[in-house]
Amino acid sequence: MATLNDITRPAGVKRAYRRIGRGQSSTRGKQSGRGGKGQTARAGNKRRPELRDIIKKLPKRRGYGKNRARTVNPAAPRPIIVSLATLEKLFASGAEVTALLLVERGAVSARGGKAPAVKIIGNSGLTKKLTIKGMTASAGARAAIEKAGGTVA
Repeated sequence: MATLNDITRPAGVKRAYRRIGRGQSSTRGKQSGRGGKGQTARAGNKRRPELRDIIKKLPKRRGYGKNRARTVNPAAPRPIIVSLATLEKLFASGAEVTALLLVERGAVSARGGKAPAVKIIGNSGLTKKLTIKGMTASAGARAAIEKAGGTVA
């Protein structure tokens, strides 16, 4: 004999949609799947995440991220620093100093097969007349080079 648990629903027939929160039945009425009481059970319950309030209280890091200037390029290679004392040792008076000559004489190493950007630093110790080309120099180094009779181009 067939029992109720043997009955199957015919194919293609869907169960009717049942609205919740209507009537006094124990299954889908009153609190109707809203969990507990209070703020979370009310309509329009959208509580702001607590972590957001913590983040908003932290100070911003000025100069980093979206506030950083467009001209700052952290990927740009920094120049290699060479002192006036090194130039004094490597070059004779009246010589022309370039980054390529510094690579050839072993004062700096090449970057990717090319001469790197070089900056001359120092403020004393130069007695030879040197012509610096294609490199930058600090204010003190420039003054020392010009005092010795050289030029920075």
